[in-house]
Amino acid sequence: MSKILKYFLSAVLGLFLLLLLFIAYFSLGSPPRAEKITWGINFSQKHTQNLGLDWQEVYSAITDDLEAEKIKIAVHWDMIEPKRGEYYFDDLDWQTSKAKEKGVKLVLVIGMKTPRWPECHLPEWAVDLSKEEQQQAILLLLEKIVSRYQDQPLIEAWQIENEPFFPFGVCPWTDLDFLKKEIALVRSIDQRTIIISESGEGSFWLRAAELGDIVAITMYRQAWFEQLNRYVEYPFRPIFYWRKAQIIKKLYGKEVICGELQAEPWGPKLLYDSPLEEQRKTMDLIQFRQNIDFASQTGLKEFTLWGAEWWYWLKTKHNQPEIWEEAKKIL
Repeated sequence: MSKILKYFLSAVLGLFLLLLLFIAYFSLGSPPRAEKITWGINFSQKHTQNLGLDWQEVYSAITDDLEAEKIKIAVHWDMIEPKRGEYYFDDLDWQTSKAKEKGVKLVLVIGMKTPRWPECHLPEWAVDLSKEEQQQAILLLLEKIVSRYQDQPLIEAWQIENEPFFPFGVCPWTDLDFLKKEIALVRSIDQRTIIISESGEGSFWLRAAELGDIVAITMYRQAWFEQLNRYVEYPFRPIFYWRKAQIIKKLYGKEVICGELQAEPWGPKLLYDSPLEEQRKTMDLIQFRQNIDFASQTGLKEFTLWGAEWWYWLKTKHNQPEIWEEAKKIL
């Protein structure tokens, strides 16, 4: 056997062993259970309305019936600034006032990309602007929002953009340098915690840890993959998330939380266009319980549930209150 072939085989074997060690590190073992877990709720006024629901009724049910202690509100640009230079805060004021009345803590997600489809919520007047003009408008938007609510003690943190590194949704661009400008602007106005979010499954969260005070991740178990034209169940075990969180803690000294725990379906169509039979393929009461149990085994201390608007839709539009009632027990 030639020296070159021996060297090649040794290199291949070495890489194979490293790969096995890598897989073992992120798949073997069990994380320590968190002594106390904080459960919160994601809320989008736009998504609630798209489901054909009264958003104030749903928000009130989340605070009064579910008794959520923390809500993460998606502050959509097109709803705050429907006309250029004209800011509409009445609805967000109502949500913050209701939270204050009930003693609920808030996280506000601000920027161009905020939770729910189409992800980047540009108002119509901003769609045809140049990238530079859009960015100037976004910075002004952030300044208006943070300045308005900076004296509200119930706001625990600002999340700037939603999964800004993940290429998902109808978005005109991604720009790391601009994200840094957004963060710098918010820090110049208010010293509260800044959250940066990343895909829980698709990255190691290093960029989020470099930029934010807290890293928020997604955690999904079953989803529709358009590229494969099929449903996929993620193969990761709880230790996968724990190991990555420990890397972030050791390298950056920062906490990792779950800002989006799957508690609603993810299918080939949007929820309001998807039949119930299709929705059940990725979420029902059994899967909901399994996702809660899985999350509890990751060792993370905080989870924000994704899907409360859908639970209420099931309860009120289809007389299926089971998931809503199960969530009430957890919260």
